[in-house]
Amino acid sequence: MEDAGTIGTILMILTFFTSYKGLRDNHFFEEYLFEVDKILIGKEYKRLITSGFLHANWIHFGFNMIALLSFSWSLEEEFGYLKFLLLYFVSMLGGSLLALWIHRHHGDYRAIGASGAISGVVMSSIIIFPEGSISLILIPIPIKSWLFGLLFIIISIFGIKNKSDNIGHEAHLGGAITGVLVTLIMAPWVIKENWWIILAILIPVIVFLILIVRNPAVLMVDKYWGENVKSVQNKTAKIRSIKSQTRKDKEEELDELLEKIRKHGMNSLSKKEKERLDELKNDL
Repeated sequence: MEDAGTIGTILMILTFFTSYKGLRDNHFFEEYLFEVDKILIGKEYKRLITSGFLHANWIHFGFNMIALLSFSWSLEEEFGYLKFLLLYFVSMLGGSLLALWIHRHHGDYRAIGASGAISGVVMSSIIIFPEGSISLILIPIPIKSWLFGLLFIIISIFGIKNKSDNIGHEAHLGGAITGVLVTLIMAPWVIKENWWIILAILIPVIVFLILIVRNPAVLMVDKYWGENVKSVQNKTAKIRSIKSQTRKDKEEELDELLEKIRKHGMNSLSKKEKERLDELKNDL
């Protein structure tokens, strides 16, 4: 297909104009961004898609569009225009829906960007061409596509769990998995050819989703991955006991050194004992 990449270019141009409008017109921006209460209570379901055409700034826009153009060529050639559009928009919707479900109790949660759609496009390319290479702007060293896919999934899962940055990892993960599923429907031959990378991507996601469905506290409590609460309490108590005992031992050791100084003077301490005395004073 000589004009492969046409749809990607059109999507980029459309996204440019809507992002430009959003950055200049706050009313437009507020009208179409992703916001949980406006979607669930106000039933403004258009936001699941329209938010994908807004961006926070031109850097945000640039990263997403570079990724889109980088992968759209090969996928448009593989699928054709209509199927590529289906992949893009269904992945965008999948990313928004996972973000909506995870943040369903956070009414003021807001998000923008084409990340869900882009993640679906990237992951589709990865399961079709797993032995290819991907180069990132910030990391110019080529990375095997299959390895990039695994790292992407792992980072997304831990990003959702840790909530330590301002990145929409939920949309990334939802879009990525939707992209995989849509690709399997449109190109079932991939299941036979590249089953190993499909399983490597889907298994950790399925395990994570089952975990947070069965135990929502996993998303609410730091460093908690669903362990039995009693075992966590016992572990915590044990750690506290060890710390308490360690402090007690250090205090006794310090008392012994101070008593030696009281009786025989500072010069009675060896060089090693003097160094230990300094360590204990700093620790306690």
